[in-house]
Amino acid sequence: FYHVKVKSLELASLRELGQWMDQAQRQAFRKAYGRIWDLAMIEVSVEVVASLAQYYDQSLRCFTYGDFQLVPTIEEFEGILRCSLGGRKPYLFFGFYPTMARVAKAVKISAQELDWVKQNRNGVVGIPRKRLEEKAKALADQGEWTSFIDVLALLVFGIVLFPNVDELVDLAAINVFLAYYHSKESPIVAVLADAYDTFDLRCKKSSARIVYCTPTLYVWLVSHVFRHESRPVCPLQGHHMCAEKGKVNWEELLAGMVEASIS
Repeated sequence: FYHVKVKSLELASLRELGQWMDQAQRQAFRKAYGRIWDLAMIEVSVEVVASLAQYYDQSLRCFTYGDFQLVPTIEEFEGILRCSLGGRKPYLFFGFYPTMARVAKAVKISAQELDWVKQNRNGVVGIPRKRLEEKAKALADQGEWTSFIDVLALLVFGIVLFPNVDELVDLAAINVFLAYYHSKESPIVAVLADAYDTFDLRCKKSSARIVYCTPTLYVWLVSHVFRHESRPVCPLQGHHMCAEKGKVNWEELLAGMVEASIS
């Protein structure tokens, strides 16, 4: 086996923002954006993701074990995020990123300020996470909960679903968010494609760090490894109920997996 570096997502401030919502506001968030904020509450073991990466087969684009292969699917990721494709179009990138004026309408920050605070880090342009979190807190103080929910959702898109540069919500993630915000284009295919691209890059460049929406991948893996007849249909609820995930040696568990042992 080889050494794999996995980025640990910094989610404490997102969790703190989420606690500002009461039950009604959380229901409003889920109605608008599915369960994407719930992913910020998942405690991910980067060691588990690193162990999983050992079994990725780039030629087949799946995780290969002794007598079976495991492949994340659109349907499984829909179930985790509770953000169904349904009749929606999947998000597609058309080759250009949004203007600050278009971003401003969604986050209730002036285009002039966004132009002033945006940063370019090694060619990656985005809005500092700290500024968006400050805006979310200000909206909560003002009781503007619809706008608060939108800004929190943007933060989840940039920090959890499509992480990239530390402390920056980049234009790529903002573009996916705006496609959902304006046209309800589903991010599911993009999240899944990002998984394959991330593991492909790791195979091509051994020093590459895995920077990905690890909570989704972790919930997906746990849902296959641990069987419970009474576990609820919602994978996130099942994940929270699964006590075994924190008690096993994942390296040994994955090494010993056979087809009959997974669900």
